[in-house]
Amino acid sequence: MINNLEDFVNKFNIYFSESIPFYFMIDYELNKPVILKLDNITDDILIKTNLIDNSKNENKFNSSKIIEMETFPVEKSIFNASFDNVLRNMHYGNSYLLNLTFPSKIKINLSLEDIFYNSNARFKIKYKNNFVVFSPEIFVEIEDGKIYSYPMKGTINADIDDAEKKLINDKKELAEHYTIVDLIRNDLSIIAENIEVEKFRYIEKIKTNNVNLLQTSSKISGILRDDFESNAGSMFLKLLPAGSISGAPKEKTIEIISESELDERGYYTGVFGVYDGKKLESAVMIRYIENTENGMQFRSGGGITFLSDKDSEYKEMVDKIYVPTN
Repeated sequence: MINNLEDFVNKFNIYFSESIPFYFMIDYELNKPVILKLDNITDDILIKTNLIDNSKNENKFNSSKIIEMETFPVEKSIFNASFDNVLRNMHYGNSYLLNLTFPSKIKINLSLEDIFYNSNARFKIKYKNNFVVFSPEIFVEIEDGKIYSYPMKGTINADIDDAEKKLINDKKELAEHYTIVDLIRNDLSIIAENIEVEKFRYIEKIKTNNVNLLQTSSKISGILRDDFESNAGSMFLKLLPAGSISGAPKEKTIEIISESELDERGYYTGVFGVYDGKKLESAVMIRYIENTENGMQFRSGGGITFLSDKDSEYKEMVDKIYVPTN
């Protein structure tokens, strides 16, 4: 068990430099880090990524089970007040991209474990009885001295006419994507060299329990600095919080997020990942359902720019309240 961020960094450095496989998780506020050797992961933590899958009871659940979910999004007036504060700061030049998020109460016919097994996503975790994540978004991958990031920004309902064309041609979405790609390039340059955008703004489709979505991503790479291996934990920390769920410029934007959102995010929009001794992969903890004293909550949001429309952004936040299905 670790007690603080310093312990987390020290263990991260040791495990990575000695090629010891481990799991790690850190919240958005960087207050509650977790790091465990893969051999020490307990049965109440379920993880499924490309590198690890300890979900041994998958046949116990029906992946085609009909998911019944009722959502109770934050009131529009509350969202509007926060949105207006963000836009006001943008007009002052304090931020030009900000990810605004809210918790929504939900009623669902599944437990957290059921959700883990019945959801389909690139990265999944059920952490004890606290929360479940089914994230489509890679944060960074590290292998053979290189680092890769895949920022995801830009969403549209896939079922509307000419959805792909409208998404690609949307000036607001394009400006938002350019901004996040530039931000991630700058972030990676802190710990890597020869930063390159290998693939710009490709489209992925996500099937959900209530709506199909198209999302745009890009692939960015760099060559890690020579001292990364012995300082992997401290260097990894320099990339946090993830640019795609904070904004730009990052430091001031984080301040605006704090004054605009209703509460701390906790592990929502934090990062979790796995190192198998050779490769590290990590994910942004979006598509997130948590158990609270007041029942289950689904946290969602989206990127705001000065071109954003208040009603469209509210709808996007609501559309992202879903469980991805096969």
